[in-house]
Amino acid sequence: MQFIDEVKILTEAGKGGNGASSFRREKFVPRGGPDGGDGGRGGSIILRCTKSLNTLIDFRFKQHFIARSGDNGKGRNQSGISGENLILNVPIHTQVFNDEDGSLIFDFIEDGQEFEVVKGGRGGLGNVNFKSSTNRAPTYAQKGEEGESLWLRLQLKLLSDAGLLGMPNAGKSTFLAMTTRAKPKIADYPFTTLKPQLGVVYIDNHEFVLADIPGLIANASQGKGLGDRFLKHIERCQVLLHLIDCSHEDICGNYAIIRHELLQYNPDLVLKPEVIALNKIDLLNDKIIEKKITELEKFIKKNYQQSQKIHAISTATGKGVEEVLRSLYKKITKIHEIN
Repeated sequence: MQFIDEVKILTEAGKGGNGASSFRREKFVPRGGPDGGDGGRGGSIILRCTKSLNTLIDFRFKQHFIARSGDNGKGRNQSGISGENLILNVPIHTQVFNDEDGSLIFDFIEDGQEFEVVKGGRGGLGNVNFKSSTNRAPTYAQKGEEGESLWLRLQLKLLSDAGLLGMPNAGKSTFLAMTTRAKPKIADYPFTTLKPQLGVVYIDNHEFVLADIPGLIANASQGKGLGDRFLKHIERCQVLLHLIDCSHEDICGNYAIIRHELLQYNPDLVLKPEVIALNKIDLLNDKIIEKKITELEKFIKKNYQQSQKIHAISTATGKGVEEVLRSLYKKITKIHEIN
C-alpha cells in the first residue's frame, strides 16, 4: 500500500432544512391555525481516529466531502429529517490543520477519538413557532442555516520505535531493506527515498519498528531539498539511528548538518537517545576506518559534550549490523521502562 502522509481536503457540512409555512385544512375546521413543521438540521462532518489505518491514501483521489442537508419541514407539524453526519476515518497520530491560517485544530493520539470539524446548519422554524396573540395566522417561516465549510490539511506523523537519519545516500534504505521485510527503492543517487518507509526489525527474539526518513540536507528545516515535510516524523520516533557514509570526506560536517537541522526544527529532537554508525566500511581499509571513528568521537565530545560510541557497519556485507540493532533495542527498552 502506498504511504500518503499529507492531504488537503474540503469539508462542507449540510444545510439546515427550511421551516414550513402551512395551515390546518380539515373538514369542520374552517379557521385552522398554523401547523408548519421545523426543518431538519444539516449533517456535520466528524473525523474519527482508528488504529486500522496507517495512511491517508483514502483522501488522495477524493478531496471534497459534503454532508447531507436536512429535509424541509412539512404541514401537520411534521419536522424535516436531520441530515446524517458524515464520518471520515483517519489514522492515529493524524494532525488536523486549518489550511487557511495554518493553525492546529486537533491532534489524534488515541483509537476511537472523534472531532467535529464542521457543524451542520440549524433547521429553520416553521410558522407555527411565530403564532402569537396579535398574529394568529403567521405566514413567515425561517429558512435553514448554511452548514460550515472549511479547507483542512491532514498530516500524519509516523509512530515508530526508531528512526533512520542521515544525509542522502548514507545507506538508510539499504539498511532498512536488509534488517526488515520492507522493500524501499534503492539506488545510488540522492533522494532515492521520497516517502517515509516502515519496517519491523527482529533481533534476538525481540522486535521493534524502524522508519526510514528521507535524506536531510542543509537548510531542510527551512524547506530546502525534500524540506521539513519529513522532519515531523522524527518527533514520534523514540530513538534515532544516525547513519553516516564513512567514504565521505567530511563525516563530522555531515553529522553537524543533521544535528543543526534537528535543532532548528525542534530543539527537543537533539535530546532523543541516539545511535551513530559509520556505514560503507567495506569501501575503506581498517586503518582509515579507525581514524575516522576517532575523529568523529573527538568532534562530538568537543562540540556537543557527549561521549558517543561510534559503530562501524556495512550494509553491503552485514558486518556490524546486528550490534547496531541490539544497541537500538536496548535504548528502546530503557525508554519503555522509564515510561
